[in-house]
Amino acid sequence: MTDRKSELAENLARVQERIGTACAAAGRAREEVTLIVVTKTYPASDVRLLADLGVRHVAENRDQDAAPKAAACADLPLSWHFVGQLQTNKVRSVAGYAHLVQSVDRPKLVTALSAAAAGAGRELGCLVQIALDAESGERGARGGVAPEQLAELADLVAAAPGLRIEGVMTVAPLAGRFAGREQAAFERLVELSSRLRAHHPAATMVSAGMSADLEQAVAAGATHVRVGTAVLGARPRLG
Repeated sequence: MTDRKSELAENLARVQERIGTACAAAGRAREEVTLIVVTKTYPASDVRLLADLGVRHVAENRDQDAAPKAAACADLPLSWHFVGQLQTNKVRSVAGYAHLVQSVDRPKLVTALSAAAAGAGRELGCLVQIALDAESGERGARGGVAPEQLAELADLVAAAPGLRIEGVMTVAPLAGRFAGREQAAFERLVELSSRLRAHHPAATMVSAGMSADLEQAVAAGATHVRVGTAVLGARPRLG
């Protein structure tokens, strides 16, 4: 095993242990929580090593990094998640490799994703990104819509050809009443997920928590956690 593969294996084992411990503390089965490794800024060679170590879900936040990486790893049994703020001029590219877009936050993006998915002959899963620092009618500082807009946007996704509404996502806010209260923020997201499922029963995914706060996300009820640094370590940016 190469030094890098050994490093990744050790980091991955520690993260899996953290998730397992958090699940046990919350009275949840370990199988209820899926790890998504955020591979942004890391090379395709690391993605290949992670796949060898059993990782099946990877995430990217910039199309210019993700598209060539996904192409280089197209032979691997991976699900690619796009988690960054997505501009409509990148949608056609993203629709070519992503299996799930976690950052849907405006009607114009839904329309563009639907057209791109149809053009590529693919079906894309979508999460509505919720901004818990946003006022009604506004977008959050890190993307996302105010909670009041969830139902409308989810309905648009569900009705759009080539798209599936699969759930909700958030990033712990840096401002507002949930700043510094990660678990409370994630509990609010789970409440919103429950409301969404009343109208869209298949939209069961709750994506929350990263390297620093995955335990709080698991305690709140997240189904997916997005972890980058704790698995891949600190490395210089590509390019």
